[in-house]
Amino acid sequence: MDNHALITKSISVTSLGIQNAQVHYQLSPEELHNITVSKGQGVTASSGALAINTGAFTGRSPQDRFIVEDDITREHVWWGKVNIPFDSGKFDALYDRVCDYLSNKEVFVRESYVCADPHYRLNVRVVTETAWSNLFCYNMFLRPNASELEGFSPDWHVICAPGFEAVPERDGTRQSNFAILNFSRKIALVGGTGYTGEMKKGIFSALNFMLPVFKNTLPMHCSANVGESGDTALFFGLSGTGKTTLSADPNRKLIGDDEHGWTSENTIFNFEGGCYAKVVNLTEESEPDIFRAIKPGAILENVVFKEGTMDVDFKDTSITPNTRVSYPIEHIANIQPGSIGKNPKNIFFLTADSFGILPPISRLTPGQAAYHFISGYTAKVAGTEAGVNEPQPNFSACFGAPFMPLHPTKYAEMLSAKMQEAGVKVWLINTGWTGGAYGTGSRMKLAYTRSMITAALNGELDAVNYQKHDVFGMEIPTSCPNVPAEVLNPRNTWSDAALYDQKAVELAAKFKDNFSKFESFANAEIMAGGPTI
Repeated sequence: MDNHALITKSISVTSLGIQNAQVHYQLSPEELHNITVSKGQGVTASSGALAINTGAFTGRSPQDRFIVEDDITREHVWWGKVNIPFDSGKFDALYDRVCDYLSNKEVFVRESYVCADPHYRLNVRVVTETAWSNLFCYNMFLRPNASELEGFSPDWHVICAPGFEAVPERDGTRQSNFAILNFSRKIALVGGTGYTGEMKKGIFSALNFMLPVFKNTLPMHCSANVGESGDTALFFGLSGTGKTTLSADPNRKLIGDDEHGWTSENTIFNFEGGCYAKVVNLTEESEPDIFRAIKPGAILENVVFKEGTMDVDFKDTSITPNTRVSYPIEHIANIQPGSIGKNPKNIFFLTADSFGILPPISRLTPGQAAYHFISGYTAKVAGTEAGVNEPQPNFSACFGAPFMPLHPTKYAEMLSAKMQEAGVKVWLINTGWTGGAYGTGSRMKLAYTRSMITAALNGELDAVNYQKHDVFGMEIPTSCPNVPAEVLNPRNTWSDAALYDQKAVELAAKFKDNFSKFESFANAEIMAGGPTI
């Protein structure tokens, strides 16, 4: 029986400062879907999923993400371009204006929580201006049952008002949109943007601060799954590198696709209750689990339909290349009960190297693992952003710098200690280009990548021969089941080996230039894990 059928109570939001609002409390996905369609804010795709357009913002806006500087954050946060300080007085005034804006309107309120492990559970009350924003939170946060709703007390609030626009000169923002964390008031405040990911990443960022500072638990921007023997695998990577795709393995149970904690008891737990997957070029053949998860209850964002139909054209990126779908994790058939795993044995760092330099799979030493974790490398493909006309390196510390309030070396030190304690093997996986850079080479076949990961998980790469990469130093297997040997060493796939060598040195120089800001914090082992040029 759906828990929503048991909910009869309502709540007031006047204590938050929102006056005379018509509160829609804990509505079901079907109700939220129907309200969105009835208001002309979305349509129903042929799959039964809700399709919405997030407006001017089709992705996060990192330059408009702020953290209130206060007694809790002042000495801990790594302030700078990633973690931008915000004045507490300015926040209070802006918050009041958002609440005034939401007063006398319909608002949608949802009780939820994050962290599947009950020892780390954080109750979150979400207040949104739109029904579809509320449905997104139903999908992405964990869902309390009817008994858990009795006496529910929120630890944090998410307030989301896409229609409210800030005035920078008055409010202290950069422009009209903003996403602000206030750890003293325990509020994630989002305004001026309809992009739903700002809500989930706001709470993720809060956990990235609280868990290591107060709970000795490592927060990770990674997906996770578990094998039949109970071995957990982690997949770190930036958007577009394959975290969701590669963790959805029919032979392994999915713990989660994006955000996890690694406890001092050596367990892994999912922060979320759903998945938020890119759908550009999605096909049922290439990613059957994700394709089949797009059904009633799912939300498609910024997709385009085939002319004259309600069938999504997943190849069409005319609105944005960042087309996405959110859905409850239960839409995936093969999931880990309770979203908790134990005994981590393999970690995969995913990169989509559009320069075609890094090997499709390589084994890393502890020093190399720390170096690549702090670097957080992938590459932007030409044409995906305005002004990007050729491949560009993209370094994001810990594979998630925009969500990491502490200094990257804090997370790296915790990861290194946990890897050594658990005896984890670390692999670098290039899901990007082979045979040349983007425009010359081709994207690594997904079937090959899956075969390489499967071989690593099954221990089939333990006894094969390895060769060191001349520039980056990682170990490349010379053979792998179901993968042509010539694919494994990227130098062999280029028609001009000398050009490959030149480009490898150029990429290595970019790594070193990026890492220069971390050198004073890194020990000798980590520094030795970098490329040699």
